[in-house]
Amino acid sequence: MSHELKTGGDRGYLRIATEEAFATREQIDCYLRMVKDGTADKGMVSLWGFYARSPSERATQIIGRLLDLGEQRIRHMDETGIDKAVLALTSPAEARGLAQRANDYLAVQVATRTDRYIGMTTLATQDPEWSAREIVRGARELGFKGVQINSHTRGQYLDHPKFEPIFRALADTGQPLYIHPATPPDSMIEPMLESGLDGAIFGFGVETGMHLLRLIISGIFDRYPDLQIMVGHMGEALPFWLYRLDYMHQASVRSRRYAFMRPLRKTIAEYLRSNVLITTSGMAWAPAILFTQQVVGEDRVMYAMDYPYQFHADEVRTHDNLDIPLATKKKLMQTNAERWFRL
Repeated sequence: MSHELKTGGDRGYLRIATEEAFATREQIDCYLRMVKDGTADKGMVSLWGFYARSPSERATQIIGRLLDLGEQRIRHMDETGIDKAVLALTSPAEARGLAQRANDYLAVQVATRTDRYIGMTTLATQDPEWSAREIVRGARELGFKGVQINSHTRGQYLDHPKFEPIFRALADTGQPLYIHPATPPDSMIEPMLESGLDGAIFGFGVETGMHLLRLIISGIFDRYPDLQIMVGHMGEALPFWLYRLDYMHQASVRSRRYAFMRPLRKTIAEYLRSNVLITTSGMAWAPAILFTQQVVGEDRVMYAMDYPYQFHADEVRTHDNLDIPLATKKKLMQTNAERWFRL
């Protein structure tokens, strides 16, 4: 069977997966050292202490797939019908050199498979000025189409004024920012750790949804009205809470209860419909996809597989089989990604 047929060329759309992870050996070794020497936070110990050291089938498979940008990944894309993958480093880079080398490595891999791979710049956000320069380098020298961070930076969030250089660079380059989950910081992780809820099952979504919400209510989109922020996993639950988020935010602003909450030009819902893009990574569930398209608009929801963490052909078919018009499905699977990543 030809690649085109396997990947659904006869369906009238390509499948572009927009949240696909890779890792470098240097990165994994760095995390292991941090876990061993006690410099890792509790979330890193839980997550990478498992993935990088466990002999279980899930852990060893995922590490192998993260490290591979060659024949195996292309074969898996072909087997599940993925035409193109938007690639980003799986977790935060702890050092500028590590981030820069990861970006250089990804640029080489993308250049050898321009028909299949699209790259995003990774940052060392603890150094915002360096990160701003790396955003520009990624956009103008490496050919990357977006920027991905992994949520908080040692418990600090991007609404802190120190991170302003990152947003200025995003504005200068016109690139979208993808906020990928991280494990919750030590200040909020303990009840999740003791119940096994710190990772993708719950903790990731709670932590990343809070990050996006903090940015919205800080007025980031009033300062940068053209900025586009992407989140995965069906919007990290925010679309489903949107009515209550708006109601309580407006009540809090009126009451002047919190110094942080100042009047904004739009409602939270309006920002989701003008400045937030949502991918379906890890949420191949028709009711949630259809609801989110209805809430934020069909131009703002994009397909993602979340490879290699969730790698199932059935999840691709769930999207293929959605009871929506072909034009809407093509937006979900192909043209929204082409538009927002400027492919």
